[in-house]
Amino acid sequence: MNPYIDFRSDTVTQPSPAMLEAMMKAPTGDDVFGEDPSVNQLEQLAASLFGKEAALFCPSGTMTNQVAIKCHTQPGDEVICDADAHIYQYEGGGIAFNSGCSVKLLPGNRGRINAAQVLEALQPDDVHRPNTSLVCVENTSNRGGGSCYDIEELKKIKQVCASHKLAFHIDGARLFNALVAKNETPEQYGAIFDSISICLSKSLGCPVGSLLLGNADFIKKARRVRKVFGGGMRQAGYLAAAGIYALQNNVERLARDHNHAKMIADALQQNVFISEILPVETNIIIFETKGIIAKELVEKLKEHHILGYAIAPQKVRLVLHLDITKEMAERTIEVFNKL
Repeated sequence: MNPYIDFRSDTVTQPSPAMLEAMMKAPTGDDVFGEDPSVNQLEQLAASLFGKEAALFCPSGTMTNQVAIKCHTQPGDEVICDADAHIYQYEGGGIAFNSGCSVKLLPGNRGRINAAQVLEALQPDDVHRPNTSLVCVENTSNRGGGSCYDIEELKKIKQVCASHKLAFHIDGARLFNALVAKNETPEQYGAIFDSISICLSKSLGCPVGSLLLGNADFIKKARRVRKVFGGGMRQAGYLAAAGIYALQNNVERLARDHNHAKMIADALQQNVFISEILPVETNIIIFETKGIIAKELVEKLKEHHILGYAIAPQKVRLVLHLDITKEMAERTIEVFNKL
């Protein structure tokens, strides 16, 4: 058992006994041959939730994003996204390395861009300029402190994309957090986006895995790209079973993580080490430190068996997840108050 209260990320979760049981009992086959019944069931379940024709199970959210970008673009194209987007900040330069594309970075509002910005960012039809072919958004925004998009703004961006023949992709690593927080449905997002990436290994509590959703032709192409990227897995049904369990059991409980995050953030408002806390909408707390650099504060917390993450010289991130109980959240507040 982890002796620490671990807020570094929602990727640190451990499978519950019920999830482990589902994994142990999973029927499996060779997924590269399309013969793993558990993978097939997971892909069909996810696609149907979002009203999409097909889905593709991959090892990571980075892979689902990068596969999508590769499928939507040609070398020399340009991708539009927020300056803090995960696809740009945390995927190893994959847009350039994997797809040979440049990136137009937009200064959004806590990781969220709008339709007017996208329209202004489009490249003219000029041989001197790259061809704009793809718009990507992230919901919730990691570096935006778990901020959620207004779905009406997403519809407006979709209109811009449709009018200019651009693909529209969502990095939905924590999309279910947004759905729960905004009381929205997967079908609403399926109607807006050409492709959707959802992570199973973050707030949903799986040990491994993400899904890419789209129409049948897109996923057929994505399956080939996944193979090229080395993402073809064999008896992956043990992992897929965890995803099935998570989609069926771990979505509604996300509201508990959001409540714990708000509880901690509210209690930290007057803390002497903190100058500003980003508005908390979901399971992520990001605050700026005052009178101490972020890494030093993280070390102080570690002395009290609490793990945080310094994401910038003066910024600390805490992420709530299913392994953080109310008692742990209360203990964290006590420690902050004593520092």
